[in-house]
Amino acid sequence: MSSPTRRLTVAQALVRFLSVQYTERDGVRQRLIAGTWGIFGHGNVAGLGQALLEAGEDAMPYHQGRNEQAMVHAAVGYARQLDRLSAQAVTTSIGPGATNLVTGAALATVNRLPVLLLPGDSFATRAADPLLQQLEHPVEADLTVNDTLRPVSRWFDRVTRPEALIPAALHAMRVLADPVETGAVTLALPQDVQAEAYDWPEEFFAERIWRVRRPAPDPAELAAAARAIERAARPLIVAGGGVHHSGAEDALRALADATGIPVASTQAGKGSLRHDHPADVGGIGHTGTAVCDDLARAADLVIGVGTRYTDFTTASNTLFQNPDVRFVNLNIAAFDAHKLAASSLVADARTGLDALTEALAGHRVDAGYEAEYRAGKERWERVVAAAYRGDDDAVPTQTQVLGALDAVVGDDDVVINAAGSLPGDLHKLWRARGRRQYHLEYGYSCMGYEIPAAIGVQQATPDTPVWALVGDGTYLMMPTEIVTAVQEGLPVNLLLIQNHGYASIGGLSESVGGERFGTAYRYRAADGTFSGDPLPVDLAANAGSLGMDVLRATTVRELRAALATARASDRPTCVYVETDTATATAPPAEAWWDVPVAATASREAAVRAREEYERQVAARRRHL
Repeated sequence: MSSPTRRLTVAQALVRFLSVQYTERDGVRQRLIAGTWGIFGHGNVAGLGQALLEAGEDAMPYHQGRNEQAMVHAAVGYARQLDRLSAQAVTTSIGPGATNLVTGAALATVNRLPVLLLPGDSFATRAADPLLQQLEHPVEADLTVNDTLRPVSRWFDRVTRPEALIPAALHAMRVLADPVETGAVTLALPQDVQAEAYDWPEEFFAERIWRVRRPAPDPAELAAAARAIERAARPLIVAGGGVHHSGAEDALRALADATGIPVASTQAGKGSLRHDHPADVGGIGHTGTAVCDDLARAADLVIGVGTRYTDFTTASNTLFQNPDVRFVNLNIAAFDAHKLAASSLVADARTGLDALTEALAGHRVDAGYEAEYRAGKERWERVVAAAYRGDDDAVPTQTQVLGALDAVVGDDDVVINAAGSLPGDLHKLWRARGRRQYHLEYGYSCMGYEIPAAIGVQQATPDTPVWALVGDGTYLMMPTEIVTAVQEGLPVNLLLIQNHGYASIGGLSESVGGERFGTAYRYRAADGTFSGDPLPVDLAANAGSLGMDVLRATTVRELRAALATARASDRPTCVYVETDTATATAPPAEAWWDVPVAATASREAAVRAREEYERQVAARRRHL
């Protein structure tokens, strides 16, 4: 007796399949693919477009985007807010629609965040060849523009026959739901195959639950980690994004409470402890706090939890200077757990931290060490207060803008940023109060991420106030999704800071001998350089023209009032402020970052920068 089948197109079958996929962790079940973003063209309009229309909003909610890259950013923000347990799909046409996915895919994969990409592709039958927007390669006939997504995807498949969708879709779900493997997953869908009918086995459409594992540590690895911690005089925990993804904040706090070990945080891990917890010493690395980086230099044991140790965290391998320093890395991925020649503790962050707390029962660091880092924490809090403080009637500096926002937000607000000078100021100064309040995309540090990500976060947690912090350079990269927020009635808040150029890269340029070349938004001067008057660009008017309510602030007092008004609004609202760039209120970097400087140059600035570079690079070490 044959099994029952259902006749559907490939696109219809895929949408139906996606609508019944679920994740489950700790007994909580939720949709794995909760909705689909899409911009339609000839490569997907009659396939996935028709399938989404036929399925209806209950089966697969559809979200209309304006830019393909931005749709991926929105999906990534959604997945991060929900601890990677629920994700969204993104469909595009072939050609530029598909290649616009590449940056967003790279961001998702770098940050280990799930998103399903469904780009249209050239005809599998080659009945018409070449197609509109088809890339013709002289020696690889099966190469299409979608192959650009291979290196930035954790799983890639091209579905060239209807029946091939079954294993491809199952593999895609496996990768998306696996905290070790997850990232961007691409199913390239030839446009003719999308519309082709097939008799699908009913079992393909049965509900499937993908259980998200919490693997426990190996007993021998756990015992070795506990021994190393007990022997250490100056241990330091480095909390990464894995703490948040695992929901391990309570477990981390319990370990810190029991042992007194101080906790540093990466950009992705900030907020793992509340800022006012006695053991929280703030950000680590190039954008870290003074107390944290001083502890890191002297640490004899560094305990990484859910971190992948980027160069900003290690200060390009110049930060951990104790000649006897060793590393223990708790990570669900063995790939990350081995870094810096560490003793690996491969496990889920929450499960591993619980096990460590039990294994270390009765152990506590020396009281003098606790007193030392707590005193350093108090000193740094005075630095934060000074950076936030400003004359109510003065034009605010950037750190005073953060101070005004700090005074307005609640514990559950989400503050989103990704690029520019803000990440450094935020990592040093922001007082994180909730587990998901601090949302910095600093794995790929992608300009243009903030506004679409705010939309994704707002979709994931509709009652949460969400703030996209954006400089003028980032805003000009991708303001398009303001229209989406307005269309969907999502009350995202945009804090738009005007400083007339690429402020972060301008400062970096100056430090490496580049003399701020090409970083200011100004008219050309008589000598041909961009050193004339600031450009008369009114970004607030632009945001207003896209449908946002706009509040302009010129002083600290006006800024606080505008932020409070925005937070209370039920509409997308932009708070626009031009900052004082002449007054320095941001603390300097407490650790180095390796940006190679020209080895030979005739300009004095570059010569001096090279001398400083050679002095700093001499401190680099390999941890073996």
